[in-house]
Amino acid sequence: MSQSSPLHAPPLAPPLAAPPAAGMRQAPPVTSHVASRTHKFGGSSLADAARIQHAAQLVDDGTQRRVVVVSAMHGVTDALIGLAHQAQRGDDWLPGWQALKQRHLDTARAVTGAGLDAAIAADFDTLHTRLVDIAPRAPLAPAESAWIHGLGEVLSSRLMHAALGGEHAGWLRLDAREVLVVHPGELGVAVDWEASRRRLAAWRSTRDVRQVVVTGFVASDAQGRPTTLGRNGSDHSAAIFAALFESDALTIWTDVDGVLSADPRLVPDAVCLPMLSYAEACELAYFGAKVLHPQTMAPAIQRELPVHIRNSLNPDAPGTLISASSTAASAGASGTPVKGLSVAQGLAVLELSGGGLIGVPGTAERMFASLHAANVSVTMISQGSSEHSICCVVDAAQASAARAAVEAAFAEAIAEGQVQGVTVTPDISVLAAVGDGMVGKTGVAARLLSGLAQARVNIRAIAQGAGERNISVAVAAADAQRGLRAAHAAFWLSPQTLSVGLIGPGNVGQALLRQLVQAAPRFSGDHDLDIRLRAIANSRGMHLADKALDPSSAVDALAGAEPLDLERFTEHVRAEHLPHAMIVDCSGSDAVADRYADWLAAGIHVVTPNKHAGSGDWTRFQSIQAAQRRGGRFRYEATVGAGLPVVQTLRNLLDTGDALHGIEGIFSGTLAWLFNKFDGSRPFSELVLEARALGYTEPDPRDDLSGTDVARKLVILAREAGLALSMEDVEIENLVPPTLRDLPLDAFLARIDEMDTDMQRRLGDAQERGGKLRFLACLDADTARVGLAVPEPGHASLHGQLTDNLIQFRTARYPDNPLVVQGPGAGPDVTAAGIFGDILAIAQTFGARA
Repeated sequence: MSQSSPLHAPPLAPPLAAPPAAGMRQAPPVTSHVASRTHKFGGSSLADAARIQHAAQLVDDGTQRRVVVVSAMHGVTDALIGLAHQAQRGDDWLPGWQALKQRHLDTARAVTGAGLDAAIAADFDTLHTRLVDIAPRAPLAPAESAWIHGLGEVLSSRLMHAALGGEHAGWLRLDAREVLVVHPGELGVAVDWEASRRRLAAWRSTRDVRQVVVTGFVASDAQGRPTTLGRNGSDHSAAIFAALFESDALTIWTDVDGVLSADPRLVPDAVCLPMLSYAEACELAYFGAKVLHPQTMAPAIQRELPVHIRNSLNPDAPGTLISASSTAASAGASGTPVKGLSVAQGLAVLELSGGGLIGVPGTAERMFASLHAANVSVTMISQGSSEHSICCVVDAAQASAARAAVEAAFAEAIAEGQVQGVTVTPDISVLAAVGDGMVGKTGVAARLLSGLAQARVNIRAIAQGAGERNISVAVAAADAQRGLRAAHAAFWLSPQTLSVGLIGPGNVGQALLRQLVQAAPRFSGDHDLDIRLRAIANSRGMHLADKALDPSSAVDALAGAEPLDLERFTEHVRAEHLPHAMIVDCSGSDAVADRYADWLAAGIHVVTPNKHAGSGDWTRFQSIQAAQRRGGRFRYEATVGAGLPVVQTLRNLLDTGDALHGIEGIFSGTLAWLFNKFDGSRPFSELVLEARALGYTEPDPRDDLSGTDVARKLVILAREAGLALSMEDVEIENLVPPTLRDLPLDAFLARIDEMDTDMQRRLGDAQERGGKLRFLACLDADTARVGLAVPEPGHASLHGQLTDNLIQFRTARYPDNPLVVQGPGAGPDVTAAGIFGDILAIAQTFGARA
């Protein structure tokens, strides 16, 4: 901006402001001492008399010179535009005119009594005359349209001027059309700075300028005809007048706490950014963030004028400072290089491709010249180094015109087959990550792309300028919100959000819910993780919550549950607006396990203690493994050792190149307790009944005594080791006599002592050999067996605690002294802990902190 003929204001006395109204709060100062400041108030800050009076108090900031730029009251500009349209259509506009007039009269009387009645009535009389003069269905002259559209700012300037105490308090009122001269420019409305300075100097020369209220939005052209700065033009007006009056700072008062890291309607966890550079603000604004328009920034950038964005409804909030640079300390949470993310919607990808483009100079020039000639704006450009294709993102409404223009420019090449043609992909959004901290920082693009991949968002095109402060990706519009949330969390601007559905809130499921309650306070701080329980189901019904369920009362929600529908359950958990989804299956149902492959293929992570998937039908198991390779993650640590890291230990051995020779051990905490206790002093049946009373067995103890559960665990480990083992391949010893296996539970419990004779005999045989009985699972190159055994002296199973699981891995690295995993392997709490560990392990893969 030219600085010729600067206009310096004469020395000013301290400002005089109207006394604050009772009960209204003073705004704290936002910067160190400055001599002059321009304030701008948007329509939401001037919605009614109370807000106007409150805004007047916010201006009292201790500076020596003050300029206040105002928008129209909330909704007034739209109402004025509507009146003009009604008049053009020949509709009855009088009721709307009367309502708008009465609104301003009522507001004025609440602010200052009847002192403004005459001025406001005169403004509306003029509006009435102009509306009457509009010929139905005739084009409205631009100057006439601009006068009508800009009347709201004139009216609100009167109201604010009165609220500040008027001329008696040293306040003047300036209609911007008297001094601000603009003209159409290639990039929008352009200011004639020389003419505007000259007119302002003339205006000031006849007045003792101390403090002034200025109309925003409106201006004049070089011929003195009314015009406007366009939508959101009041912010632009504020920056212009801050420059013309040579203010030291500009504060823009709005209805949000500052510039947010993302649109809070799409990312509820968006945070207020304390500082932004001009470059960051411009980048975010271009892609639709609720921040200053890039045109607004131009006068501020040229004068290095600090701009504060503050909330008039929450003046204690510090807001956002936009200045020449943003310090490292002002970076987002945890010093992330990305300050904010925004999404531009309603776009399409236009692609020109063909082998004839390779190495041909001028292709891009030709393509974009044709788009320029068709008046098509390009949002983003992307081209691979092979030069086989070049694509750009355009407004969806211009996509057809853009394709026609490019096809015409390359018609000959298309006809000759050198160019395959022009394709348009509709329903596209562009997601942009912005931050000065990205410059020279390695790994930023990787984190963005990884975050999107984890949320299963496919990238159609990508672009990054050499300035490195913006990475833009084109994605399907349907994926935009999920992608934005995933990217926002990937840069630790908000917690990673995991939508969770729980099936089977029995003993283990309820224990998991209790652990979620206990651990929740640590998640957002230590782990940057938001585990959001959104659905719960049992075999009879389900409850789907729009917002998060409280884990402490989630089971109660099933009291009025709707019938179970796993399709709707799945659709609800896999919410498009949340980046990650998980189903935790604690049901033990084979039918639920049938769903795993489809869930994983849809990108839903699955965590379970349910053994059916890992040990059941081999074809189903293969489908699950294939699905998780291209979709969600499948974790099932709790299927073998409850909370013990059995599966993970085996996986680590194999992944690091070890070779498995055999597995052996105690896989059941119930059977461990029974045979640690069974020394002949008490009948075996009595011990079984005691274990049942203690909750160590299943409700039907035969489920434990049959050996089937142990066999399932052995099959799971065998398959983890790459063996195609099924339950039919395992030799299983069932401790329940055939005569008791098919009885009803009550009958079995009444006759359980029929087991004692054989069990006492087996114990005696072991004792004669100097040994003890243990129920072991064994896997080696030749056999897979579960059943009673008499281990050799010194065997680890003879030295465990009462309910310990104990699994030995014999490998090439551990041939003689096996690697042992030992600890409690039964009980709801330890099983739930294993499930919880799997949940957190998956969360770490998509960016939650360890």
